[in-house]
Amino acid sequence: MSPCFCVLLLAAAALAHPDLDAASLDGQWEQWKETHRKEYNGLGEEELRRAVWEKNLRMIDAHNMAAALGMHSYEMAMNHLGDMTSEEVSEKMTGLLVPTDMDRTFTMALDESVTKLPKYVDYRKKNMVTSVKNQGSCGSCWAFSSAGALEGQLARQTGTLEDLSPQNLVDCVKENSGCGGGYMTNAFQYVADNSGIDSEAAYPYMGVEQQCRYNSSEVAAQCKGYKEVPVGNEHALAVALYKVGPISVGIDASQSGFQFYSKGVYYDPECNKDDINHAVLAVGYGVTGKGKKYWIVKNSWSENWGNKGYILMARNRDNLCGIANLASYPVV
Repeated sequence: MSPCFCVLLLAAAALAHPDLDAASLDGQWEQWKETHRKEYNGLGEEELRRAVWEKNLRMIDAHNMAAALGMHSYEMAMNHLGDMTSEEVSEKMTGLLVPTDMDRTFTMALDESVTKLPKYVDYRKKNMVTSVKNQGSCGSCWAFSSAGALEGQLARQTGTLEDLSPQNLVDCVKENSGCGGGYMTNAFQYVADNSGIDSEAAYPYMGVEQQCRYNSSEVAAQCKGYKEVPVGNEHALAVALYKVGPISVGIDASQSGFQFYSKGVYYDPECNKDDINHAVLAVGYGVTGKGKKYWIVKNSWSENWGNKGYILMARNRDNLCGIANLASYPVV
């Protein structure tokens, strides 16, 4: 090992987590449980969850040491999902179900006149994105993604930003399976056929599937249908973001790096663009000072996840995580 590498390794270790000895781990575990209000049914369950949490903590620590050496473009941090495996997160915290009979009739025509895009687009700064939500253990990511795209179009059309009701979609979109999962274009078509969607205030989120309680007198937004972005085309996704607003997208969220993302530009070569399981909302794009291009993505795992609920995902890196494969937006 070269002296230079040793110096770098020592510097990285100094930046990493405190020594993970037994006493330190005990204290961190108790603090983590208190912070995230975790309670378990008996000692056996707590021991199991403690073991998962500790494994995740060590994995995060090792990743961040490597990131300090320039081996990764992003950092990780412990969060409220710390006592869950990546498999459990995929099972309980996602919910994108892609129809087997996909009809691409509604693919948008790429505007060839858009040859030069702005370097940065961020609809959070244009008051077109509502606060980060928490879907909980209901597989309703598709509903939050769809509601977010509709919220953006409502703001663009009326100048008013209002929270729309994912619960309305969970309960009422019969082509989807509520907390069992669903797809965004089915939600857009429901709103078109139903002549509207209620506001979050009128139809609050419960995190479980219930009987449809849509009230036409509380309608907050409407749409005429939807368009889909050409499959796998990141340039087309950027054009859609620039011309339309926030776009519903699907990604592979099964990697541990995604589960514990904290900051930086997320890139994981293991992220599978052909095995997409989670719906999120693309709200912009940009480039870092070091030239790394990224998508700005809003998740529905609360502000305790990621960078206050957001992640920067690598852009123009061979369609990372399949972000351009299932992109769509409502037409208002």
